[in-house]
Amino acid sequence: MEETAGTEKLGTVTEDSPVIIKVEKLNKWYGDLHVIKDVDLTVRQGEVIVVLGPSGSGKSTFIRTLNALEEFQSGSIEIDGIELTDDLKHVEEIRKETGMVFQQFNLFPHMTILKNVSLAPIWVRKWKKGKAEEIARNLLERVGIPEQADKFPGQLSGGQQQRVAIARALAMQPKIMLFDEPTSALDPEMVNEVLDVMRNLAESGMTMIVVTHEMGFARQVADRLVLFDKGEIVEMAEPEAFFDHPKHERTKLFLSQIL
Repeated sequence: MEETAGTEKLGTVTEDSPVIIKVEKLNKWYGDLHVIKDVDLTVRQGEVIVVLGPSGSGKSTFIRTLNALEEFQSGSIEIDGIELTDDLKHVEEIRKETGMVFQQFNLFPHMTILKNVSLAPIWVRKWKKGKAEEIARNLLERVGIPEQADKFPGQLSGGQQQRVAIARALAMQPKIMLFDEPTSALDPEMVNEVLDVMRNLAESGMTMIVVTHEMGFARQVADRLVLFDKGEIVEMAEPEAFFDHPKHERTKLFLSQIL
């Protein structure tokens, strides 16, 4: 687990910041299994939300509903003023605005790093190849691996591949970034290089929802922490209150097991 040392997150989010994600009374079932139960969450532009919880608590399922990778049965999700419905136009618009990074890197092994990053903007944003590749190179610089542009994924370490995956998501110029345990598949020595990229992204003002077990990162970067358990949000608070003065016994138990 990474160290907590480093700069404090810039406090740029206020009550006047516009709401960019609004989730109300969200419910999801897998057959008879009720995996998301009446979840409410409002996220303001530039806010960083870190989602915690034990395995099977519903946190990854929840984050995947936000860009229609998982269906939900009742409630509502609104992303940047667009309601998520069965309308494919709405789904496409929301996916344009929400980049996602998974546990696995999901890079195309037969394509260079540059092509992996530039492909989606060419196809989805209809950018010319030159523009897409210029932006891709800038993003590879931003995540600290510009020299890897002409290599293939198999030639990179796991940490480098995950940084490519972040650059690829950013290439679509999303307003929101979703991270589903982005360091869980990495060797321990590679975790910090990915977390550093995410810290810089948070400090730049990107709206982020991050499912993670990295407690130092959560304490340092989050505006709010959310604890999921059995499909419900059991506690939501700013880092100091969450870690030092948790209100719920379930939160105290969870923290005692991981800290």
